Amino acid sequence: MDALPARSEKPKHGGSTLGVVFVWSCPGLFILFETTKRKKIMFILRCFTQIVFVSFAVMAVASASAGLTADQAKTLVLQASTGNAPALQQIRLSANTGDALAQDALGSLYYSGHGLPQDYVQAAQWFSKAADQGYVNAQYYLAVMYNIGQGVPQDYVQAAQWFSKAADQGYVNARNMLSLMYNIGQGVPKDYAQAAQWYRRGAEQGYSIAQYKLGVMYNIGQGVPQDYTQAAQWFIIAKASGYSEADQYLQKLEAVATPSQIAQAQKLAGEWLATHHPKK
Repeated sequence: MDALPARSEKPKHGGSTLGVVFVWSCPGLFILFETTKRKKIMFILRCFTQIVFVSFAVMAVASASAGLTADQAKTLVLQASTGNAPALQQIRLSANTGDALAQDALGSLYYSGHGLPQDYVQAAQWFSKAADQGYVNAQYYLAVMYNIGQGVPQDYVQAAQWFSKAADQGYVNARNMLSLMYNIGQGVPKDYAQAAQWYRRGAEQGYSIAQYKLGVMYNIGQGVPQDYTQAAQWFIIAKASGYSEADQYLQKLEAVATPSQIAQAQKLAGEWLATHHPKK
């Protein structure tokens, strides 16, 4: 905003302050106005507020058209969760244009109740929109909501289907849940081989619970051939990943396995740990 001095004249509304003519320059727009010093201050404040609001609205529409990046969505969710109205508005604008990240973000805010009143029905609706577009985080949380009947009728079949979609994209928590569902026959036919397969995928990703569960299945021969070496290997890896319960099973296994089986398990576990980064 540039102020240009103008001719002196008597104020129209009294007082001794000289009137000043200002030229406010915006892209392609020049506004000429006359005001007193007192009114000038109020005018500038009002203009500044409007400029900030309009600038944000333009930015939000542009982001909505282009789609949010993962970093933008993360930043906006953090801001919106603390009650930042402009951030929430930008998320809504993007979500309403079909942006999957924004739809997932809006679902997360409704689910957590941070920045918005907690509303599981709304959360499920927005997660569903993002999940239909293949967004993996939304697929997982929609599966969780179907699994426990949160915001949607409880439906284990739907839960298993959405866990499967997320698992196919490598979402490790979905792989663990799908393993459990195959293990107990919830939403899918009981299938120990499928359970072991999904535990193995999670285990190979470095997650201790899946490593431990795979060790249990090798230990008892459930879904895989009984193999004490493989069982001990995965117990050792799970223990190294911080899953303390694996140590108890490992001690019990050492009482029935041969020394050579345990030695081979330690060798295999060491080789695996040397090339992977355990995750808890």
